[in-house]
Amino acid sequence: MAMGMKVGLVSQSQGVTGLLSGCNRREIVPHSSSLHLSASSSAFRSRLQVAAVASASVKACTRSISLQVKCATATAGDRAAATAARPWKASDCRLVLEDGSVWSGKSFGSTGTQVGEVVFNTSLTGYQEILTDPSYSGQFVLMTQPHIGNTGVNLGDEESGKCFTGALIIRRLSNIVSNWRSSEDLPEYLKKRNVMGISDIDTRAITRRLREEGSLIGVLTTENSKTDDELIEMAKTWKIAGKDLITDASCTEPYEWQEKTDDEWEFSSDIPDLESKKFHVVAYDFGVKQNILRRLTSYGCKITVVPSTYPTSKVLNLKPDGILFSNGPGDPSAVPYAVKSVQDLVGIVPVFGICMGHQLLGQALGGTTFKMKFGHHGGNHPVRHLPTGRVEISAQNHNYAVDPDTLPEGVEVTHINLNDGTCAGLTFPAMKAMSIQYHPEASPGPHDSDPAFSDFVEMMRKNRSEA
Repeated sequence: MAMGMKVGLVSQSQGVTGLLSGCNRREIVPHSSSLHLSASSSAFRSRLQVAAVASASVKACTRSISLQVKCATATAGDRAAATAARPWKASDCRLVLEDGSVWSGKSFGSTGTQVGEVVFNTSLTGYQEILTDPSYSGQFVLMTQPHIGNTGVNLGDEESGKCFTGALIIRRLSNIVSNWRSSEDLPEYLKKRNVMGISDIDTRAITRRLREEGSLIGVLTTENSKTDDELIEMAKTWKIAGKDLITDASCTEPYEWQEKTDDEWEFSSDIPDLESKKFHVVAYDFGVKQNILRRLTSYGCKITVVPSTYPTSKVLNLKPDGILFSNGPGDPSAVPYAVKSVQDLVGIVPVFGICMGHQLLGQALGGTTFKMKFGHHGGNHPVRHLPTGRVEISAQNHNYAVDPDTLPEGVEVTHINLNDGTCAGLTFPAMKAMSIQYHPEASPGPHDSDPAFSDFVEMMRKNRSEA
């Protein structure tokens, strides 16, 4: 109600209470005094001062009263009492993008201030796998699925030992967790792992902005001491391109991996007899997902995982049948040491690159990579396998792609993304190399791309028989 707004003339029989509906009249004072109105609920956030002035005439025993309503500013005590009385949580968090837009919402998980690249993910399920995917290091993930948190979290669905996602941006946080495997709810899980979340925010509008403008740097904060302008400047000065993000995502010492996909989750009918002779695979950990290792183990591989900076001479001393260049976060051009490792090893034994490994292989073969406008993030990306025409629905997570026009003669593009025509897979038979720009392990799904593991095993089998 605006200050000094005229209410007008009303009859006494109509009553002041009817005029100010929603207010509980405390007292009426005589002419020229103040009439103090407040709601019976403490959530009523301002005091109304009503100056009652008796007007002239009385007609048919009905006296008219002229009222003028003024709004006084609520005190800090009023605001605190009102907030405490709300049965819902108020907005207490801001997402500020580098384009100057500011989005208010409700915090969950950890508190504080974080900076990251904002990307959107179109998956309907699998938010826990997304949170623990090392490829999301340095990024805030916005889920286009509006309802998140209803299945809770459990240790069995994690892709790594910790959360790498900088923050989770969602439309609505589920008030109820209903899943027999759940061990805790999403807010408590994030709080323990120092990951921020924001809900009750217009994720559709932000997604459209990201599609039109491209991925944007964002700042998420629960701190009122920082102004919007300060946060915008923070977003504008933070850069993700050119950062080496795989070093922090990688292991620090070699280790053996032996766990395969649990029998209750096994979906492939092509799994070989594990009693047969296994292939030894050395996996370069650029931020590897655990389900990639589980799928390779299920296909009969013995796996040794090594750090991203592990010397190639030591890798060859392990006498591998094949080498995996794993997925990982960030810009492949920021890790020239990893490109050099791929160059030193390709052509000696069969190699398989996944996601970041695909990009590193492309650069190692002489090609170039480029940053995409908003990348591919989600579990519903269609990919065509060119040799057969087969279409796979794939899970993807990357902001960079290989430029196929820069690849040398002999390299074949085997897969293309049907959404934008970008290179999604390649092979170089003469160098015993293959790679794909998406996640064939795809947990929680889809599983269309799982045969890529079988193709790698077949490449190792063929190489062994020809040795």
